[in-house]
Amino acid sequence: MFSHVMVGTGDLEASKRFYDSVLGTLGVKPGRVDTERNRIFWMSPNGMFGVTRPIDGEPPCHANGGTIGFAAASPEQADQWHAAGVANGGTSCEDPPGVRDMGAFRLYLAYLRDPDGNKLCAMHRLS
Repeated sequence: MFSHVMVGTGDLEASKRFYDSVLGTLGVKPGRVDTERNRIFWMSPNGMFGVTRPIDGEPPCHANGGTIGFAAASPEQADQWHAAGVANGGTSCEDPPGVRDMGAFRLYLAYLRDPDGNKLCAMHRLS
């Protein structure tokens, strides 16, 4: 549904370490660094994710109420994603990883904030 998602960062090295780890648990190869433009991109067959130092020179900030969701193949993979994030500078947020009953369907969700405060979610559809 999207071509790419890009978030701002104040620390490219911390972002690379964090996202290489969490996205690696989802089968995504390490990010490619564009040192000329201060950006890093992770690519998969389904889309692209990137981090950048803000072009306008202002400090990076996160969206209040915004969430970036990553597809997980299983609850176990979502748990690995969450653990990798916490081990690499992320912080757990929302409820602990687990099943959420949404009425017509059930989801397994795991939430994190990256080192810059962006809210992320690994989601696996159970039904």
